[in-house]
Amino acid sequence: MRAADRLAARTVRHAGPWPAVLVVGVVGGAVLQLILPYALGKAIETLAAGGAAAASTGGAAAAGDRWLPICGLLVAGVVACEALGVWASGVTGAQASARLRRTVVAQVLGVGPAMTRHHTEGDLITRAGLNAEEVGRAPAAAVTAAGLLVPTVGGLIALALIDPWLPCALAAGLVLITWVLRTFLRDTTEVVGDYQRAQGDIAARLTDTLAGARTIAAAGTADRETGRVLAPLPRLRRHGMRLWRANARAGVRAGLVVPLLEVVVLGVGGWRLSQGDMTIGELYAAARYVVLGAGLSGALGQVGQLGRARAAADRLAGLLSEHPVGHGDRALPTGPGALEFRGVGVDLADRTGLNDISVTIPGGSATAVVGRSGTGKSLLAALAGRLLDPERGTILLDGVPLRELSRAELRRAVGYAFERPVLYSGADGTLADTISLGRPDDPGLDAVRAAARAACADDFVRRLPDGYDTPPANAPMSGGERQRLGLARAILQGERLLILDDATSSLDTVTEQQVSAALTGELGGRTRIIVAHRVTTALRADQVLWIDDGRIRACGRHDELWRDPEYRAVFQTASVPAAGQPAGSFPGQEAV
Repeated sequence: MRAADRLAARTVRHAGPWPAVLVVGVVGGAVLQLILPYALGKAIETLAAGGAAAASTGGAAAAGDRWLPICGLLVAGVVACEALGVWASGVTGAQASARLRRTVVAQVLGVGPAMTRHHTEGDLITRAGLNAEEVGRAPAAAVTAAGLLVPTVGGLIALALIDPWLPCALAAGLVLITWVLRTFLRDTTEVVGDYQRAQGDIAARLTDTLAGARTIAAAGTADRETGRVLAPLPRLRRHGMRLWRANARAGVRAGLVVPLLEVVVLGVGGWRLSQGDMTIGELYAAARYVVLGAGLSGALGQVGQLGRARAAADRLAGLLSEHPVGHGDRALPTGPGALEFRGVGVDLADRTGLNDISVTIPGGSATAVVGRSGTGKSLLAALAGRLLDPERGTILLDGVPLRELSRAELRRAVGYAFERPVLYSGADGTLADTISLGRPDDPGLDAVRAAARAACADDFVRRLPDGYDTPPANAPMSGGERQRLGLARAILQGERLLILDDATSSLDTVTEQQVSAALTGELGGRTRIIVAHRVTTALRADQVLWIDDGRIRACGRHDELWRDPEYRAVFQTASVPAAGQPAGSFPGQEAV
């Protein structure tokens, strides 16, 4: 069984109690539909036999009067079961989809940044949203399709009880119907898979375009971007037409089988009636039972839904096959926060990875990581805090491999700040909650303010009407102010190691000088890894790691590395040192 089929089967098995309600509605309705032709046949027989006997005794009329109310009750029961089935089907699909979405979102977040190495953000949204909904409809489709077997099997048995010749024609027709359904399921799964991939392509393009909406508006390229986003539409239309043709072929094939079966059964039944081996009521019942028995052809809708669910499950299985980040149960010993890379390597298909990184970063030191764009600086920072795991080698914090630390211990020890921090705070959260996010305990307002002061964020937060109690949505902030809050959050969380990935790029020169001085100072004895683009940051650091083409080109003090012209070329300096001033030692020098 394919991984996608196993996922669809698990969704059916774990859909909760509502599929059982759906089974009651579907099976109950099918059973009542099987009884209804018999009751109608009896009513017709008793009414047709009215004649002289009914006129003299009234017995046949009385019998007919009994069967007609029974038929009415059976019809009412069928309607009630169908209503119950529709309601239970909707609830089943909604709950199964919700459960599956939680699984997919937890998987995406558990894998972390490694997930975006293989899938775009738009494609992930399509899989977690639209594709999860398609798979969530599988339980209702499977139960409804299986429920159609009840009238099919019951129709065969009823025809056999009426006359042994009648079920033979129905059995031959069922073979044809089964072949049509099987072919339709195979074709639908293939075509819908292509259709869903085209949908994911459009979503990925749209997500990228929305991220750059301001640039598109400023450049006046909206028409061109619209064409780029909608470029997969012809492919989407082609797959949609293929799906429509598959539906049409299956519908025509199944539609031809049912009337042919009716003609054959009525012909055989008429011959048996002429021989005196069948009553007119039995002939009517046989005509109804052959329609019920051939009702399996009505499973085209459910089979089509199962085909869509299988195709969507194939896309979700690709996400669920990724291995989430696992954690050990070890705690960190007392230590200064020394970080060691031992033969660390990561291979990336679309950009430069890292190869054979071996270096020790002393505890309590400030290390600037520099290099040209795309050489692996951010990748090294992600590995240092275990946002990603290396494919080769080991990373240790105070002698303990990061893989062996518990989740709580790792996140308590390491704090992160990024170029574009997202200010999560939870429902009804405040800026204080935003800064303390990730702390397993309540650090208190004094600790929050101390971290904000170290990140030069305390002044602008206190100027807000509600200060630290202001919800983030009610606090319009510049990019630099958001970065300062992100820095405060990292400082408050990381008790032993701070990793700052271009976390000061949006700060003005004066604020950057103040923050840089705080980050490259002692800062409570914590180890700091700073992905840097500015000369001033590298100048203040205790050491500089120069990354070039996925390797450590050199490691040392900034003033020592500055003698190398290729190192100086990493920084596109905006000015030249004054006479007598050491190169790279003046403030304000920064990358263009």
